[in-house]
Amino acid sequence: MQTYELWSQTFPREYLPHGGLAHLYSTYLGQHEKAAVEALECLHLNPGNGVCQGNLITYYAALNRLDEAKAIYQQAMTHKLERPQLHITRYRVAFLEGDAAEMQRQAAWAAGKPGAEDEMLSAQSDTEAFSGRLAGARELSQRAMESARRNDQKETAATWKMNAAAREAEFGNTARARAQAASALSLASTQDVQTLGAVTLARSGDAARAETLADELARHFPLDTMVNRYWIPTIRAAIEINRGNPARAVDLLQTVAPYDLARARPRFFYPDYVRGQAYLLSRRGSEAAAEFQKIIDHRGVVWNQPIGAIAYLGLARAYALQDDTPKARSAYQFFLTLWKDADPDIPILKQAKAEYAKLQ
Repeated sequence: MQTYELWSQTFPREYLPHGGLAHLYSTYLGQHEKAAVEALECLHLNPGNGVCQGNLITYYAALNRLDEAKAIYQQAMTHKLERPQLHITRYRVAFLEGDAAEMQRQAAWAAGKPGAEDEMLSAQSDTEAFSGRLAGARELSQRAMESARRNDQKETAATWKMNAAAREAEFGNTARARAQAASALSLASTQDVQTLGAVTLARSGDAARAETLADELARHFPLDTMVNRYWIPTIRAAIEINRGNPARAVDLLQTVAPYDLARARPRFFYPDYVRGQAYLLSRRGSEAAAEFQKIIDHRGVVWNQPIGAIAYLGLARAYALQDDTPKARSAYQFFLTLWKDADPDIPILKQAKAEYAKLQ
């Protein structure tokens, strides 16, 4: 950030450092207002820059300023900028608004386009999973992988496969999650695949493999802020939860707190979710509720990630721990309404229904 600031001061008509600062503010620090200011300056200096326009849509969405996000998209279309990022981000804004027709239009635009189709299909798989339609999510993830492979993007295909594995882990299909994670890691071992693989394996009970991956990440990326201060503590915290050590998990996640609102790849708000799970295991209902509420309050950062839906289940469990039956019942009802068309055999859905029945 110091380098970008010096660059912008030394060359005040140069747009690139403002784009770099915007990225750091949002992706690393979760300071989306500052990111938007820098992205606007980038566009002031270079009005047709598609990267800054696409990023500004993301920042406005993170701030829940959806009308402004859509206006920037329209400006980009006026300039005939057909970058995949613009359309995929517009798809996600439409998701936040519940605009199914716009989501379909954006998906239709991406169909058959190399470098866009596979990412859109993966985004659509998240939308299906957000509502518990797991069979549909699996099919779309498979299509995303096949599309990436057709374009010789093996690493990208592995990312989409790992994304599907992480979903299975959080939904309670742990054996399937471990198998898919192993398969994805055999395809490619990029930083994102290894990171999400470690979290997935930790959440699905393979502590030994998760620890090995965490050690590899630390060794290969010793100066990477997000690897060492965000993801590795999250991985190790997830391992401790599975070992029944929630207090240790909470301690490990203290270093992550300054980055809680960051848009850190490959998953947003995952440390908050893991911290919430640790608090549940510790029977600290108030603290758990605060973590899950944080996820719910930042829909524009979480997008259509399934964690945004199952956070309501975590919130319900947190209220139940506090013996606040009305709030617990309300949160369970909200989750079960979101998942009214869900596949009935998902483990966490079965658990949620059983827990809700006990409150009646």
